[in-house]
Parts: sequence; structure tokens; C-alpha cells
Amino acid sequence: MSGDLHCHTKLSDGTLGLEELIALAAKRGVDTIAITDHDCLAGTIRGKIIGDRNGIRVIPGVEISALDKQGKNVHILAYLFDSPDRIEGLCHKNALERKKAGQYMMLKAAQKYPITKELVIKCASGSTNLYKQHIMHALMQCGYTMSIYGELYDELFNPSSPSNICVQPKFADVFDVIEAVKNAGGISVLAHPVLYDNFDIIDELIDAGLNGIEVWHPTCSKENEERLISIAKSHKLLMTGGSDFHGMYNHGTWSVGDYSTPKQQLNELLNYKTKIKRQQKKLAAMQAAEQI
Repeated sequence: MSGDLHCHTKLSDGTLGLEELIALAAKRGVDTIAITDHDCLAGTIRGKIIGDRNGIRVIPGVEISALDKQGKNVHILAYLFDSPDRIEGLCHKNALERKKAGQYMMLKAAQKYPITKELVIKCASGSTNLYKQHIMHALMQCGYTMSIYGELYDELFNPSSPSNICVQPKFADVFDVIEAVKNAGGISVLAHPVLYDNFDIIDELIDAGLNGIEVWHPTCSKENEERLISIAKSHKLLMTGGSDFHGMYNHGTWSVGDYSTPKQQLNELLNYKTKIKRQQKKLAAMQAAEQI
């Protein structure tokens, strides 16, 4: 048993609804998934209910957007939280920042290419926010490009492009995110460290209480996998994996379960909080014994 612990739905920047995603997982023989929409907990409860009906274990999760001290993106996957309300406020603030940035980019795109605001919003139907992919989808529908990703995407959304329309949302500080996940009784995992080149901050994140690293991911080469496994083992961190599935908005050709968390690592994640509580109980007993 392995698990795809990084999946997105229409609620953020995926193209499948909760039911469709879970049905796809069932068809592909993937029995454990985590729905990790960006800064969005809306699918957590319903996802579990639909999963139970289809014989799929749906682990509660969310991908929280954050920035480091240099303003670089750092994403934290949060799993198995006991008190989602303790991260909901932070997610809401991030979502507002993303929406504001998305609206600016939509207006900039409309200045370069005649698309309507209404069409972009229609392409974002079902989502709790406005993403670059929705703008690209509108441009596709108007015939300016044949794909979501390609030359036009690079022109508009590659920061090194002289004609980019990028607007960086003012996301939460990554250390505040890790603290919030901890306070919510959750498990924090650094998402796709290769994608945003977060290697330089891993030690600081571990010191702040990071619980794990996403090792198996479409952006991660075998060489980087080995590097991340070495880091995780040396610091006794959890290791996870997932396809970062977005449906039609994928950055490449893969599906649910093509990248996943191996059975051993999945069990370690599922048993992690019980293990920590057992260790804390043992430590408390030892400290009490020393005071006698």
C-alpha cells in the first residue's frame, strides 16, 4: 500500500472535482490519497466522506503558501491536523492575497490580449480563488495558445521574462506557518523543495519544528531524491511523496499515483502522532521519577 499525498481539486487549481479525483484514484488502484488544495480546507470533510464510500482513505491535508526571509516561495504540506480552525485564519489571509494578485494579473493579461474578465472567472468556476492556470485557460479558449504551458505561459508568468505580468502575493511567513500547523496538532512537511530551491532553508525549518520533507515528486530527479532522503534520515524526518496532481493543469503527463509515498513511509506518517505522544508520555514519566 502506497499513498499519493499531494493532490489538487477544482477547489484550488486542479480541474477535477472531489468525486472525480477520488473515482480516478479508485480506478487506478490508489487506495490512499491526501487532498492538499492551496490554502483551502473546504474539501477536507467532504473528501473523507466520499472516500469512505469508494473505499479510498482520504488523509486530511492542505498545501499552505508561505515566503522565506528573502521573499522566496516555500510551500508547507500540513496533514492530520486535530484543530483545523487554528490554520483556517492563516489560509484565509493567504487566499485573499492570492485573489488580489490574481485579479491584478488578470487585468494585465487583458491589456496584452483581448480577453474578458468574465471569461477568466468562468474558467475559474468551482475554485475558491483565481490562479494563473485560469488566465491561461481563457487565453486558450480565445485561440492565443494551444496549451496551458508553453511560450505564452513563459512570456506572461516566467519572472525572468521582460514582459511578465507576475504579481507576488504577500503570503505568510514560513516559520509562522510551521508554528500554526504545530498548534493545530498537525504534521508539517516541506513540499517540493526542488521546485522552489528551498535547500538553503531546510536546516532552519527543521529547527523551527518541521516534521518531514516531500521526497517523491515530479520535479525531483533521482539525484535530488537521494539528497533529500539523506537529509531526512540524518534529521529523523518523515518522508512523503505525491504526484502534485492538477488534472489538465498538470505541468506534464502523469496521473494520480504515478508519484507516491511508499508503504513504510506512509505508515510512519499515519503513526507519527501516536509515536510522539508515546515519547512525550515516557519523557514526562522519567522527569517525574527524577523529582522523587
